[in-house]
Amino acid sequence: MKIESAALATIPGIRHAFFTREGGVSTGIYASLNGGLGSKDDPENVKENRRRMADALGVPGGHLVSCFQIHSADVVVADKPWTREDAPRADAIVCKTPALAVGVSVADCGPVLFADGEAGVIGCAHAGWKGALGGVLEAAIEKMESLGAERARIAAAIGPLIRQDSYEVGPEFVTRFREADHKNIRFFAPADRERHSLFDLPGYIAMRLKKAGVGTVDDLCLDTYSDEERFFSYRRSVHKGEPDYGRLVAAIALVK
Repeated sequence: MKIESAALATIPGIRHAFFTREGGVSTGIYASLNGGLGSKDDPENVKENRRRMADALGVPGGHLVSCFQIHSADVVVADKPWTREDAPRADAIVCKTPALAVGVSVADCGPVLFADGEAGVIGCAHAGWKGALGGVLEAAIEKMESLGAERARIAAAIGPLIRQDSYEVGPEFVTRFREADHKNIRFFAPADRERHSLFDLPGYIAMRLKKAGVGTVDDLCLDTYSDEERFFSYRRSVHKGEPDYGRLVAAIALVK
């Protein structure tokens, strides 16, 4: 049902999980632990799945919150639960309130969980290529600092996401990254198709985190696209011609 980061698991007072697609009640293309509030799955199934996630994190059912994600660099502070209808439009959440879990949903984009155990500050970020390029990771770190964290103490874990062998992109994508920084060309490898490349999203995320001064970066080295048994994947669903796809949830909480 869940996978943990060794770097975060050793921090006292923290519970976290990169949830797989296993252990839920959804069926069909959403089987089984679909946490996607924006999916076309039965809302009651998603609600039960997220209740199970909250239980695994040691918080009440309504205390697992996530944003309406928009592929931005926007960050919010969570200090109390909110509903789906009240969810802010953002792509990262930071928190220092006990018994409140903050999470992101993904289906190939990069889920990143943060924790400064000494300060009691946690965070999460939805880092697809657009958010990572736009600075969502650095924005989350800065917002954690505003709550008392120190970036040198922060441990960051990169969860299951689409990895380079599965992530083919066109020339315009490469150009966008090269124009942002010519050194970004190192995150691209030749693909079989002419003028196409394979993008190393986790490598790019790790670089941004290390450059920002995060103390520990842990990449779980898991590929959503190639591991259909454990993970949902937007790109795989497109290639299979499916009408929709489930979402994975990565979340973290402060517990007593």
